[in-house]
Amino acid sequence: MRILLVQESDWLARGPHQQHHLGDRLSLKGHQIRVIDYEISWRQQEDKELYTRKQVFKHISKVLEEADITVIRPGILKIPGLDYLSLILSHRIEIGRQIEEFHPDIIIGFGILNAYLAMNLAKKNKIPFVYYLIDALHTLIPFKLLWPLGKIIEKQGLKRADRVIVINEKLKDYAIKMGAHPERTSVVRAGVDLDRFNSKVKGRKIRKEYGIKKDDTILFFMGWLYDFSGVKEVTRTLMKIKDKHPDFKLLVVGEGDLYPELLQIREKHNLQDHLILTGRKPYGRIPEFIGASDICLLPAHNNKVMQDIVPIKMYEYMASGKPVISTKLPGIIKEFGYDNGVEYVDDAGEVIDKAIILSENKKKLIEGGSKARKFVEKYDWDNVADEFETILKNTINS
Repeated sequence: MRILLVQESDWLARGPHQQHHLGDRLSLKGHQIRVIDYEISWRQQEDKELYTRKQVFKHISKVLEEADITVIRPGILKIPGLDYLSLILSHRIEIGRQIEEFHPDIIIGFGILNAYLAMNLAKKNKIPFVYYLIDALHTLIPFKLLWPLGKIIEKQGLKRADRVIVINEKLKDYAIKMGAHPERTSVVRAGVDLDRFNSKVKGRKIRKEYGIKKDDTILFFMGWLYDFSGVKEVTRTLMKIKDKHPDFKLLVVGEGDLYPELLQIREKHNLQDHLILTGRKPYGRIPEFIGASDICLLPAHNNKVMQDIVPIKMYEYMASGKPVISTKLPGIIKEFGYDNGVEYVDDAGEVIDKAIILSENKKKLIEGGSKARKFVEKYDWDNVADEFETILKNTINS
């Protein structure tokens, strides 16, 4: 198959997300894949150009070195507000060019604006279009005033798509409510590399590198640090109990909006021995960081962005044999239930108290990790990629 993916995020700098895992594996199966993406974090750059020209990145792999994907980044105006207007023009031109030159057998949309553009061009050229949801997309728009407009566009994409794919049951409910046809909506769950993420990876090098003692209890979070990630609330609670529980430490791998504030909090409140901030790390080292931890965290706020989704990190935590503490997010509860290694709290401020209780019962910690691993063993990425490939082929044939 010749597959064209379009998204409004940075394929190179963000993730790896669902599409990266699937894209790399489909590439290794012999399928040709091209991606049209968007440099979403350009506002954080110190030296901003007013305009960037089209860029093409060849032989890209995100999780599997042998993968070979071409990423095309159309030029945009780097002026707030005008960036999205220029995206509409440049992405429409590029999608049309790829249809003419690449002759895709199928087009997959992961965004809102360029997915809508791709859907219309796909219909015009009689190419099957798949809308792939890993989030409630309009809730990711940084300007809430634009949410209603984004929701309208997202609804149109879901209604008119030849196939809608979501990553969990709660998101399926959301998609159908938004207009997706129930019989054309499929759940393809997130996967995990069971060989890479397992309890045999102990993380001793990481503990030594960051001065973590043998008896320290390590709470672990990884991913993009949104303001609603809950990590700030966990840090504030850690400040209160650090004298009584000096062995408790929070290890955070990732960067994002909240990262500078966490650095300031650590400095201001002398948390250098309790809050370990590593910044972004290569994906290949992530199993070591999880292996160095005792309990993994998903302390996110229960907002519109998080209530329907299941982040891939949950599967990677659980495959590593670690118990997880999560806030009571509807998507997480529906996916994992109450007896599969996930413990729940009402909000992020309760995470530390729950962790203290768990750490006092080592047997329960081990049992929780074992249950977590057992639950996700059926979601090996290779099986998920086979399922995804079959859906794409069936969509093309129908």
